[in-house]
Parts: sequence; C-alpha cells; structure tokens
Amino acid sequence: MRVLAFVFLSLSSSICFAKEQAQQIFQELAPSLYQIRLIDKATSEKSSIGSGFQISEDGFIATNYHVISGYAQYPEKYVIEYEDHTGEKGQLTLKTVDVINDLAIVHLQQNLQQNYFPIAMAAPKNGEEIYSLGNPHDLGMIVVPGTYNGLKKESFNERIHFTGSVNPGMSGGPVVNASGEVVGINVATSGNSIGFLIPHDKLAHLIDDFDRQIEKPIQQQISEQLLANQKRLLDQLLAQPWLPKTFAQAFIPDTQTDFIRCWGNSNADKPDALMFKAVTNCQMDEYVYISDSLTTGTVDMEFHYFEADELSSNRFYQLYQSQFNRANAGNRVSKEDITEFACQHDITGSEDNNIKNKSILCVRAYKKYPDIFDVMFIAASVDKQNKAIVSHFTLAGVQQSLAQQFSQRFMESVTWK
Repeated sequence: MRVLAFVFLSLSSSICFAKEQAQQIFQELAPSLYQIRLIDKATSEKSSIGSGFQISEDGFIATNYHVISGYAQYPEKYVIEYEDHTGEKGQLTLKTVDVINDLAIVHLQQNLQQNYFPIAMAAPKNGEEIYSLGNPHDLGMIVVPGTYNGLKKESFNERIHFTGSVNPGMSGGPVVNASGEVVGINVATSGNSIGFLIPHDKLAHLIDDFDRQIEKPIQQQISEQLLANQKRLLDQLLAQPWLPKTFAQAFIPDTQTDFIRCWGNSNADKPDALMFKAVTNCQMDEYVYISDSLTTGTVDMEFHYFEADELSSNRFYQLYQSQFNRANAGNRVSKEDITEFACQHDITGSEDNNIKNKSILCVRAYKKYPDIFDVMFIAASVDKQNKAIVSHFTLAGVQQSLAQQFSQRFMESVTWK
C-alpha cells in the first residue's frame, strides 16, 4: 500500500507540475496567439475559424492553409480577420502558402505585439512533453499538454504523432516545448487523444523562402508546389523495381513503399456465390487539400479478380463488365475545378504478351492550375473465358509525362501466373 501511495503521489505531483508549466507558458505567449477567421463578405458571418501565432516582430503570423483556403481560392468573396487575446479585431493579408504542408503566412499591420514565437532549432526527443495552443470550438485560447512521439510512420509528407487533443479550432496553433519554442503546428486529429502536427522545419523553410515566394501570385505558388510534390512522389515510386505479388491466379505490383498501404477481401467464405471475387485496394492515407471541393496529390490502385467455372462466357462477361464500369477517380473534385475526362480506348498487354486487356486511359485538366491533370487508367483482361482481372489506378495532380511512365510500369506489372 505504501508503494501504491508513493506512485499515486508522484503521478499527482507530475500532473500538477505539467499544469503549472502549461499555465506559465500560456500566460507568457497568449498575447502572440490569435484567432483566425474567414468572414464571408456578403453575410459578414464567419465561414471558418482557426488559430495562428506571431512569428516576427513586424506582424507576420503563421496558420494552417486550410483555415484561410477559402480566401486563397476566392479572395473576392472573403476577408481574413483576427481576434487577439484582448478581443481586438482587424484584417489580415495573405502573403504566402505551402499547400503540401498545410501552412500559410498572413500579415498583421496594426496592434503589433513585441513578443513572438521563436522557432526551435531541433525536434523534441521521443516522449518529451510539449504543449499545443489554440482556440477550440470558439471558446477562447487554451493550452493542452501532450507527448511527442516522433514522425508518423507510413507517411509521404511528414507529420508528427502527438499524444494530445487537437480539437477543431486549434488548427494552425503552435505546439511548443518547455522553453516556448515552436516544435510543431496543429493540423489534424484522429480522436482518442491522437493528434498530428506539422514539423517545425516545414515552417522554417517557408519563412526562409518567404522573400522569393511573395513575388508570385498565390495561384502560381500553389501550382508550382503541386507539380513539385507529385514529381517527388512519382520519382520515388518509379526509382525502384516493383515486385510481383500474388493475387488469386494473377500477379499485381508491390511498389515497395511504406506510404501506399494495401487492403484485401474476397467472397471465399460464400461457397454458393455465382462467381468468386477478390479485391485489393492500395492507397495513400493522405492527400493535399486545396479547397472543400478539391483534393489532390494521391496515388490509388485497385485490382479485382473474377472466376466462374460454371457460368457461360457471355454471363461471366456481363457480371464482371459491371465492375469495369464502376471505376472512377478517387480524389474529390467539382466541375468548377476540373474539366471532363477525355478518354482513349485501346487493346494493351504486358511486354511478354502474358495478358491481353481492353483498356481506357482518361485525362482531365485542372482549370486554375496549368499543366496539372488527373489521370485514370482501367484495364480489363479479355483473354480468358471464365476468369478475369480488372486493374485500375488514379494519379491526382500530375504532369502527363510522369503519368505515361507510371502507366507503362503499371501495365507491365499486372500478369497472369
């Protein structure tokens, strides 16, 4: 009992110390924290809300891109507004963005604070306590202690795994160490006190690149960032050999990357089914947010296997053709963002003629961003009477030359055993 009492008292002391430290950090830094609001001009009402923090003595403030994305896309519709710790309000101007890392820098020209948040020189150690600051649910600024758990695994664009509650409204707020230095920026939550942060070095890079970027219009900044990100993604995918992976009576590609995860299922537990079906989905669990109507920066692959020994060839073809017709692009878009797909039909096969496919390659363009496209490819095997494989991929936000390289690799990697 004495041991238990000692452990309980030690734990209570640690919690009290953490709360005291959090309160001290909040009191010192609260004047440099802001609520960031997007105001609809027509209604004068809030359209979105988040947090921001001052990063220089001349009034530059960091926040999430998604907090101010409406203004970035439609500056004629919105204004960006701040409210400080005293309730003072005013307008902000958008200077630069990093859509890949969900960052933006806005500028405050009046009521400047002398204090600002310094950016840390190094990342915290695993297990180190850090403090998330922000404005959840429009209830005022708070500080939430949590734990640094290193970078999120299986992620293409780096995110910090944070054990702490990153609540709505805290987006764009800073996460600081015990010295008040920024080590991350709030960006997302998975619930159950699991949050994700943008690493501080992404903000440091945006600050370093500030003078060069602000000379460019926001749409140009976004376009260049999307192209660079997707080139980096596809270059990494194409730089190494893809290994064949067994999929029923066929082989499909294993891209040998951590950030594309595959899941599978089949109806093998239903012996009375007219047709045996198996499916494998391979996806990234992240995307680049541009607006509520447009997401991009992804690679999705999907494979369906069908086999039916007791069906006629015509009946079998009818059943599996319906699966072929259901394929669509995986990213979110609207008619205002993209053109209609233009498609090319062909008969294709693997390099060794192991498989013959009816294929469709479709391309659609981004209206605001020149030279960026969504590419969708669908292939259905037509060389077996009672078994077939349908393979499909979508590349969201890519140059056509890279899409052609990916398409060639993909087609060569789907074969019969």
